[in-house]
Amino acid sequence: MNGSGPSYPLASLYVGDLHSDVTEAMLYQKFSPAGPIMSIRVCRDIITRRSLGYAYINFQQPADAECALDTMNYDILKGRPIRIMWSQRDPGLRKSGVGNIFIKNMDDSIDNKALYDTFSAFGNILSCKVVCDEKGSKGYGFVHFDTQEAANRAINTMNGMLLNDRKVFVGHFKSRKDREQEFGTKALKFTNIYIKNFGEDYTEDNLKFVFSEFGRTLSVCVMKDERGRSRGFGFVNYANHEDAQKAVEEMNGKELNGKFLYVGRAQKRLERQGELKRRFDQIKLDRIQRYQGVNLYVKNLDDSIDDDRLRKEFSPYGTITSAKVMTDGSLSKGFGFVCFSSPEEATKAVTEMNGRIIATKPLYVALAQRREERKAILTNKYMQRLATLRMANPIIDSYHQQSYYMTVPPASTRPMYEHNTVSNVRSAPRWTGQPPRAQGPYLTQYVSGSTPRRASSIATVRQASTQAPRIACSSQKTNNIGTQTACGRADLSGMSRSSHFKYPSAVVSAPVMEQPMHVQSTEPLPASILATAPLVDQKQLFGERLYPLIHALHPKLAGKITGMLLEIDNSELLHILESPESLHSKVDEAIAVLQAHHVKVGSPKK
Repeated sequence: MNGSGPSYPLASLYVGDLHSDVTEAMLYQKFSPAGPIMSIRVCRDIITRRSLGYAYINFQQPADAECALDTMNYDILKGRPIRIMWSQRDPGLRKSGVGNIFIKNMDDSIDNKALYDTFSAFGNILSCKVVCDEKGSKGYGFVHFDTQEAANRAINTMNGMLLNDRKVFVGHFKSRKDREQEFGTKALKFTNIYIKNFGEDYTEDNLKFVFSEFGRTLSVCVMKDERGRSRGFGFVNYANHEDAQKAVEEMNGKELNGKFLYVGRAQKRLERQGELKRRFDQIKLDRIQRYQGVNLYVKNLDDSIDDDRLRKEFSPYGTITSAKVMTDGSLSKGFGFVCFSSPEEATKAVTEMNGRIIATKPLYVALAQRREERKAILTNKYMQRLATLRMANPIIDSYHQQSYYMTVPPASTRPMYEHNTVSNVRSAPRWTGQPPRAQGPYLTQYVSGSTPRRASSIATVRQASTQAPRIACSSQKTNNIGTQTACGRADLSGMSRSSHFKYPSAVVSAPVMEQPMHVQSTEPLPASILATAPLVDQKQLFGERLYPLIHALHPKLAGKITGMLLEIDNSELLHILESPESLHSKVDEAIAVLQAHHVKVGSPKK
């Protein structure tokens, strides 16, 4: 970075191009040497909780953030170079295009760091990126300076220069809208036309003879297959735009050799695909607007109801434009659609027909919704319900926020949760009328019998081979086999939360005898069994299979690491069980978190 960095009110960095497995704990390990960190957040999908590939890191001091930007930009993390820049909360600067330049015709060997080093001499760079696909560089990129003057200097100096023996073009960035307008103006002056559907018998000489009557042609080409036969389409390039325009107007739709020709302006594939996409999107939008408020969704249909019966039942409420029962071959799927001519008729049909018994079943009738609308409504309901649960009991918010946001508070020490806030464990056995399921030496604890309590689930665990009694609070119930509660949390000294893992709890007071250990299950975990098991039992199933695998790698820490891995979503746990590489990676992350914790608290490793 050239000179001192820009002055921002917060020492906040944006870290992009992250691998999907990068967590807050890994970013803390990476960036903490630069200086004290206030918070780290990996941005994730609101539903799947998958990483979106970027994160925000807030330092306590701007100088530390600038140090990280200067020394760690484009470092390799999880096999990928990370891209760091100052966090721009206001998108106005990015969208304005001020100071943004475009570079193309670059050599494939030029990566983000090389591009950054090349252009950093002209001013402070806010963002620098080489556009890549799965094969590597696509030969172009962008550099965004903090001032327009710096961008102008870069353009005047670098445009037409050789970079790795290739002459590059450097110019001002243009938005897609501006490029489309510019291209549209050029397209109006076309000279190359596309002809198809003239048959396999027509040669280039035949085509030239037909189309040369409209003006002087520069080239005529008939596309052929590998055997040299005509594929029935080709191109004619005229010397003047007026001649090409006249040929399109005269020959498009004309019959030639018993077939009707298509003649139009020649287009590149991407342009043609974009035009077709816009056309289909417009048709889709028109159809949505046409059926808005008049199309009804009807489900719970009896198998005997067909299109005619459906139309007959709804016809008293207005004019029906279409009625369709969805089928799988000849069998009804149990739902269908009825479209009326006006919203008033559709509303009346919903009021009258919803809940009415037709044949043997009561119907469900409602206005039809597009998939996107239905998904948005369900997401909104889910978030509202989640917000209500958070207000009622903040401890329940363990899967959706605290597990993915790591804050690093000042050095003051306090337990994460007070002892009296921890709910008692269920006293009823998990499987009524069945022998107890094999338990492992990892710990689980639940809130209200269904939601895993992750914030306080990991307590100090002894080795599996030593059947010593556990240490727990005397006020807690431990009726469930293999469960344990803890009175307090260890002093994390500024590392109280992480992306997937929670730190081990402190050892606490009064002893309680424990049931003997059982051998863990090594059988595969079928998805059908997992899907039918309650949420509280799913983690148990995962734990029974994870523990022996982890015990083979780290016998002394197997219990702690297993409990930490159980904090991860079930979909990732399935992947871990199936992939030894992923298991090793997650175990290494857990070891790193434990080591960082022990360094902070100054206690010896167990």
